Amino acid sequence: MAMNLPSGRKGRRAPMAEINVTPLVDVMLVLLIIFMVTAPLLTAGVPVNLPDARAKALDQDQEPVQISLDEAGKLYVGETELTEAALPARLEAIAASSPMGPGGGKEPPQVYLRADKGLDYGRVMRVMGELNRAGLNRVSLVTVEGGAR
Repeated sequence: MAMNLPSGRKGRRAPMAEINVTPLVDVMLVLLIIFMVTAPLLTAGVPVNLPDARAKALDQDQEPVQISLDEAGKLYVGETELTEAALPARLEAIAASSPMGPGGGKEPPQVYLRADKGLDYGRVMRVMGELNRAGLNRVSLVTVEGGAR
């Protein structure tokens, strides 16, 4: 009977000519599953079946400015709380820092105004008046879709 016994060379092994890719494939499959599960959660939009168009997408270089009024009437620009007296100076600084538009003039940034539905209408209109006075005319009022009627 023949046996495959190691040769007389002690301590020397033959070079390994194959690469074990099983751990690599395992890690890649786990990452693929993680991305497949989390990718739909990252989109925060309404699913709409859009028609085909030949128009190209609009370029939006800058992030819109978020202005919020909470239920207590506190005013926030982004995450920073402001008083109503400090709002005009902050809005003028935002308008002054806006980049040049395609026509050579300054293009005002997009402003998202979020206000609690229980607030006084006059309070929201005072903030909109300050936006208009600062030259920030691209204002969008943020709402929740499908609210109770």
